[in-house]
Amino acid sequence: MFEEPEWAEEPPAPAARTPPVPHARLKSAPRAKGFSRKQLQATLQALQAAALPYPLPNQKDNDSNSDSDLGEKKRKKRKKTPKLAPFMEENSKLPVKRVKIKKGESKGPEAPKNSDLVPVLPQTDPALTRTIHSPVEDRNTTEPRLSRKQWRNRQKNKRRQKNKFLPLKSQSVAALKQETPPELTEVCEPALEAKESGASLDRGGMLRAKMKLRLEGARFRFLNEQLYCVTSSAASHIFQEDPEAFELYHRGFQNQIKRWPLKPVDRIIKDLKQQPASLVVADFGCGDCQLASSVRNTVHCFDLAALDPRVTVCDMAQVPLKDESVDIAVFCLSLMGTNLSDFLKEANRVLKPGGLLKIAEVASRFVDMRSFLGALAQLGFKLVSKDLTNSYFYLLNFHKTGLPKAQGPLPGLILRPCLYKRR
Repeated sequence: MFEEPEWAEEPPAPAARTPPVPHARLKSAPRAKGFSRKQLQATLQALQAAALPYPLPNQKDNDSNSDSDLGEKKRKKRKKTPKLAPFMEENSKLPVKRVKIKKGESKGPEAPKNSDLVPVLPQTDPALTRTIHSPVEDRNTTEPRLSRKQWRNRQKNKRRQKNKFLPLKSQSVAALKQETPPELTEVCEPALEAKESGASLDRGGMLRAKMKLRLEGARFRFLNEQLYCVTSSAASHIFQEDPEAFELYHRGFQNQIKRWPLKPVDRIIKDLKQQPASLVVADFGCGDCQLASSVRNTVHCFDLAALDPRVTVCDMAQVPLKDESVDIAVFCLSLMGTNLSDFLKEANRVLKPGGLLKIAEVASRFVDMRSFLGALAQLGFKLVSKDLTNSYFYLLNFHKTGLPKAQGPLPGLILRPCLYKRR
């Protein structure tokens, strides 16, 4: 037989089996198909018990047993304890002093009421002092932070809303008259007089004055359209039935002329002052007799209603004057109505031969200037001069050359009525 050489090494002896360390966690075997977790845990426990020469203490509380209850513990909701800041953890062990606030002492912005006991912490830590006195932002608020300008505008709007219905502050009557527009001066005159007497002028009074002015303006437009669309006799009948309507019409007419840069009556007054004072003047549609008050001439005033004692109320197609008794006849914005030819024929009757006829009328009323001048030539008037430079009114001067040649209506004698837009 083959003998092993002497130099051959002996095979190593089998190592002694060392007992496993108690409480050592065994690696769990991979999960096999068909076995549940509990079956695998039972198998591992049986193997561990067979391998150990002595039983493990507290086998019930072993980690292998606790693994079965681990899932249940995770499912339970644990209450989280609030974590304290580092400085609060340090100061939580410090003693707490209680101080009683005496009556009469000044309380800070966060001082308690009714002399409550307040725990006071020693503020030796600078971090604690900064934290206590630093402003805390409320992150739950959804309102955006306003800039300084936005905050001022909001306060201003609050004051305006608060003072909206309050009465006006005490002001002088002169200041109120300056602030009041010229259209409201006559309407607000009673309120201003009440202010002088000591009564309070509130916003309600000014609002009523404005509404009254609007109503008067609407009535003036209605009367104005009627005077352009009816005859002079029908217009005279309107003012006889309602005497206050003429005053309202005259007031609205004056407010309308105030917007013009130059009044036509001022231009006629300027021309008459250059004439001899011995000439007799007939003013057809005189209104408030401004012409008679401004010249030294003898002036006969005629109108549909009387605003002055010098006014003779009559139809301008039939004035109470003798034939050829007047040197100058004036129609200043008074050629109204549908019977214009009757007015001009009456002016021809009262004028002396060679007498002067002055017409001032709104520029927008003329349809055809040449036809209008031709119609006046048929009525016995010759054009002397005309001024068409003003955009508001035209001024025409005629001389009487003879009696009217045409007796019937003249087609060229047409003036547009002043109508207003419907509101």
